[in-house]
Amino acid sequence: MLFLQYPPCSTCQKAKKWLDDHGVAYTARHIKEENPTADELREWVARSGLPIKRFFNTSGLVYKNLGLKDKLPTMTEEEQLALLASDGMLVKRPLLVGETFVLAGFRPADWEKALL
Repeated sequence: MLFLQYPPCSTCQKAKKWLDDHGVAYTARHIKEENPTADELREWVARSGLPIKRFFNTSGLVYKNLGLKDKLPTMTEEEQLALLASDGMLVKRPLLVGETFVLAGFRPADWEKALL
């Protein structure tokens, strides 16, 4: 399993603790130092069943500074994937990528359902 995180993020810290407390094995990846590629994101969006908008960190400064709230609706999915791949800080975190699922954000109930 792949756990994408931004270590200073308190939600990521809670998610990491949850994984550790539940004995879940994972490989951690720093989302800012090694941002996801457009191909990875394309696959994860498809596997998650979520709309691509759910993969954007809508509360982040980069999202707000770029005015993406107004721009995203006019962009194609490929343009959105390229944008997400350009800066790990635009990507919702944490992301947990398993063989059959992708979880965006940390909701303990969803993680329990997928992992336990």
